[in-house]
Formats: sequence, structure tokens, C-alpha cells
Amino acid sequence: MMRGVRGATTIERDQSELVLAETAKLVQEIAKVNNILPEDIISVLISTTPDITSAFPAKAVRSLEGWQYVPTMCMHEMNVPGALPLCIRVLMHINTDVHQKDIHHVYLNNAISLRPDLIK
Repeated sequence: MMRGVRGATTIERDQSELVLAETAKLVQEIAKVNNILPEDIISVLISTTPDITSAFPAKAVRSLEGWQYVPTMCMHEMNVPGALPLCIRVLMHINTDVHQKDIHHVYLNNAISLRPDLIK
């Protein structure tokens, strides 16, 4: 079966080192808590709020050991007034036998406020 795993994090300021570090931390945590290996990943979609322009977050994913062949794509989120600023969101598509209700979605830093219902 194919499943989607969500996650999000925030950075303190738009700085390439922070974008790359926090993106890597987020995808590694998603993989860890869901026992996902790179070969289980179909694709990773990454979006950022429009206030993040210093780096491509997908570069962080591709630089992880064993992840260089994982298809990734970056895009900007809609610019909605009042939205959480400096936010990086991830949607990872995976092959798994885990039921949807048992998938662990990961929200870090200020992004915890986005989906407190999914925080475990």
C-alpha cells in the first residue's frame, strides 16, 4: 500500500543553514518514528512559506546518506494572511503495510501548533 506521512517544522529566520538543518531533522524524524527506509519512499514534496527563499529544502533530503535517489520537489505554500511564518512542510509518500491510523505524523518547533491533534 501507499501512504502519505505529513510533517512540518519552523525556522527562526530565513538562513540557508537553518533551512537545510531543520529539513534534514524533520525528514529523519519522520523516517525514524515510522521505520521508513529510503527505498520505501516513493517521493517527498516539500513546501515552504513564501518568506523562505534562502535555500532549496530538497537539497537537505538529497544530501542524507542513502537518500540521493529519493525523488523530491520544492514549492511555496499559498500566502494566506495570518499563516504560520517561516514554516517548512513535508509530505512523504511511502510504500508500507502500516494502516493509515498508525502512521506517525511529525510536527516540530512552532509547527506543533498546526496539528496538535496529530502530536503523539
